[in-house]
Amino acid sequence: MSILELTAPDAFLRNSWYVARVSREVTREPLAVRLLGQDIVLYRRQDGSPVALEDACPHRKLPLSMGRIKGDAIECGYHGLTFDGCGTCIEAPTQARIPAAARVRSYPVRDRYGLLWIWMGEPEQAEHTALLHIEHHDDPSWHMTQGDSLLCDCHYLWLVDNLLDPSHVAWVHRSTFASSGTEDTPLEIDSDEHGVVCSRWIYGKPPPPFYAPLVKFEGPADRLQHYEVQLPSIAINRSIFAPAGMGGQTTGDDPRIYRMVSYNFLTPIDADRTLYFWLQHRNTDPHNQALTERIAAGAKAAFEEDRQVLEAVHRGMKNPTKPHIGLLLDAGAARFRKTLAERIAAEQAVRREAAPA
Repeated sequence: MSILELTAPDAFLRNSWYVARVSREVTREPLAVRLLGQDIVLYRRQDGSPVALEDACPHRKLPLSMGRIKGDAIECGYHGLTFDGCGTCIEAPTQARIPAAARVRSYPVRDRYGLLWIWMGEPEQAEHTALLHIEHHDDPSWHMTQGDSLLCDCHYLWLVDNLLDPSHVAWVHRSTFASSGTEDTPLEIDSDEHGVVCSRWIYGKPPPPFYAPLVKFEGPADRLQHYEVQLPSIAINRSIFAPAGMGGQTTGDDPRIYRMVSYNFLTPIDADRTLYFWLQHRNTDPHNQALTERIAAGAKAAFEEDRQVLEAVHRGMKNPTKPHIGLLLDAGAARFRKTLAERIAAEQAVRREAAPA
């Protein structure tokens, strides 16, 4: 699969965990979602465990999300066919017996970190694939914001590219993340079969406006910008602010050092829309709710700046009047796309081989 074909309607890595929703949004009411071009209904059983099913009754394809929950099952709103959480039809009121073909696909789902995760590929592979591990998640001295989200009218890879490009903050986020050095400090790029990291230390500069009230020291800072994307589309942005002279690869555990990790989860709806979820994780003030709310609001405002730019990029790249050019800052994104294209092509080849003749 070529890199350009990654924008095709079915060019998604399916044997992976994706975030489907913030967990609190999935209740006992049917919730219709579209993920990777597939329509899915989400709901919870009486014990609170989540269910994800194909959102189409096999009779006339009415979305099951238009029906109702009965106990732990969901009833179609057309003729009452009822399906359990595994997709098996358990009631067919108008029939002498339940039709053999009356079943819908079920998807593995898990609640973790306040997010509902869904496995979009071969179900048997889900149990052997771990969810993302968040370091310090259970450390009481750290604090994590509740999950939040945006709907972005753009292909998810424009968001991925953006999250592998630390330089964009100098222009897109002038009032939040930008500071001296963000426009011209060289990047280090590392990659493996799991993804790509673009990072750099910026030494002896004032903290940017978003971080200035958060750091625990006065004066200039040594700043780490660590932009990482793991397959399929999980972006991890690590920020470290140390007093000037203390930064770099040997940065220790001085209590003044401020650390924040932004976890960004990009779930394609289809080739033109993306669900953007995130968590903010910091090593200070775990019980300061006012600070948490300020950080959450600031992060959402910055991501809204990204959304506006990337939706315009999506429109421009879909309807170009002449070929686009590349820049050196695209190197990390190009590496990630190459790895992703190879994985998708391999996955699709296996699927074709397994398909009935």
